[in-house]
Amino acid sequence: MSRVQLALNVSDLDEAITFYTKLFGVGPAKVRDGYANFAVAQPPLKLVLIAGDGTPGTLNHLGVEVESTDEVTAAIGRLQSEGLATDIEEQTTCCYAVQDKVWVHGPDAEPWEVYTVLADAPAMRLETIAEGAACCAPATPEPVSLSSKPGCC
Repeated sequence: MSRVQLALNVSDLDEAITFYTKLFGVGPAKVRDGYANFAVAQPPLKLVLIAGDGTPGTLNHLGVEVESTDEVTAAIGRLQSEGLATDIEEQTTCCYAVQDKVWVHGPDAEPWEVYTVLADAPAMRLETIAEGAACCAPATPEPVSLSSKPGCC
């Protein structure tokens, strides 16, 4: 099963967990220091909350979680055949998981990943990532802000 991933920067992880548990009617699948994720069945969604990384209330990154490395490899071929620049990561530690993934950027520099989780990991990120660098997104311009005003679409 594939599902869309939405990763948000939050100021208070406990408060965010409480809110999203109520919103989706399911508790988090994983909670670690400064990090939580929800595996929501309906709608199929992987919601990731990241505290202390970026401006609270902004989008950290988007993604599509797939079941296998073969699906990531297929996505790499498809994205490259469409002429999109890709950034491929294999066996990378990010978000308390070992993952294979490919990154692309949308027209407004929003980072998208297609990834599979290979194993759980004890750390948020690899120690080789530069201090202050984002864990779950390659270097990009400023984060995409979510509107603070209520809206329709």
